[in-house]
Amino acid sequence: MKICRLKLGIALLAIMLLHTCQPSTKLHPVIIVPGSGGNQLEARLTSSYKPTSLLCNRWFPLIKQKEGWFRLWFDPSVMLPPFTHCLADRLMLYYHQDLDDYCNAPGIETRVPHFGSTDSLLCLDPNLKAVTEYMAPLVQSLQEIGYIDGESLFGAPYDFRYGLAAKGHPCKVGSKFLQDLKQVIEKASSQNGGKPVIILSHSLGGLFALQLLNRNSISWRKKYIKHFIALSAPWGGSVQLMLTLASGNTLGVPFVDPLLVRGEQRSSETNIWLLPNPKIFGTNELVTTPNATYSSYDIPQFLNDIGFPEGVYPYESRILPLILEEGLIAPEVPITCIIGSGVETAESLIYGGNNGFDEQPTVVNGDGDGTVNMASLLALETMWSNGKENQDLKVIRLHGVSHTSILKQDIALDEIIREISCINSNVMSSVL
Repeated sequence: MKICRLKLGIALLAIMLLHTCQPSTKLHPVIIVPGSGGNQLEARLTSSYKPTSLLCNRWFPLIKQKEGWFRLWFDPSVMLPPFTHCLADRLMLYYHQDLDDYCNAPGIETRVPHFGSTDSLLCLDPNLKAVTEYMAPLVQSLQEIGYIDGESLFGAPYDFRYGLAAKGHPCKVGSKFLQDLKQVIEKASSQNGGKPVIILSHSLGGLFALQLLNRNSISWRKKYIKHFIALSAPWGGSVQLMLTLASGNTLGVPFVDPLLVRGEQRSSETNIWLLPNPKIFGTNELVTTPNATYSSYDIPQFLNDIGFPEGVYPYESRILPLILEEGLIAPEVPITCIIGSGVETAESLIYGGNNGFDEQPTVVNGDGDGTVNMASLLALETMWSNGKENQDLKVIRLHGVSHTSILKQDIALDEIIREISCINSNVMSSVL
């Protein structure tokens, strides 16, 4: 009888601690990997730059740093149509079939500032912190439980236009980012007594983090990774990307004509990476026009029909094998997915006007976080449900929390901090 009571008491204590986890004084370092557009990006113009207009050459940007560097993303002048065109022109990527890789526009050099720090993740424009705030609330919440930037808290910003490719294809910029991310993980662990790290990603950052894990040995993962927390990860892509490539997407920036940025958005390698994965979306009709319907299996034809035939080859050769064969492999390290739900999210697009894809479609909504469909947010759970992957996976749903508000709303921040605190406290291993 006493043994039964003891076991019951231990079980109740474990449950209580799981809801009131307090972090250890010796924290596992956290590496933050942002989402697409979630960090500042700088550029400078070289002698080979050929502006599309005199305005772009002389007046944009107004302020430059030493050696000609300026903040390319984000610049609020994008809201003025002439400057929108300048920004889109400079963000454009080009796929070279002979090189089988992407590169910047001629005469444009880019760099990511403050790698290793959270500085460029806090807000996208330091002069407009309140308006362009991104990771600031999350970083502040981490600091309140003892994390210190550069000591136990690190940022891994990257050029979010460049993605990754399937095995056998060069991917200079994306591969370099994975190398840098690996190095900052090892550095963070070394600086913190060899403690393995917690990777904390948002959105697209989760896809990069999962690729990093699966492109390194299991021994490396077990040595350096304590836990992987993915916020709002689009594991299976998003229908919204079909809208973006077809008709342009202002991403909520006011006064911007979506057609002015459509060409640049089509050129982004990561936007092609985020198209709906056939393994997740199947044969569901995602786009309907008077002449055709398109499922996730019809994306090559869709790209051709929207007037983007140059996107077909890199999609079929570089992206499709990546998402079908390499994208959702279980890394055998503990993963927690924290996602929003109950927010209207584009599930299918209907085009019926006279302007074809040059106009915005009628959107039929379904469940998701406002950006990523629920099927994509739950893709890991779906793919690994048979239990053969030897994978520790936990999914936390937050009703009414959107794709970006997961970084700001108190209910979301509390859940993220609680999860990190529990990982640091090692509740279950110390109690049971």
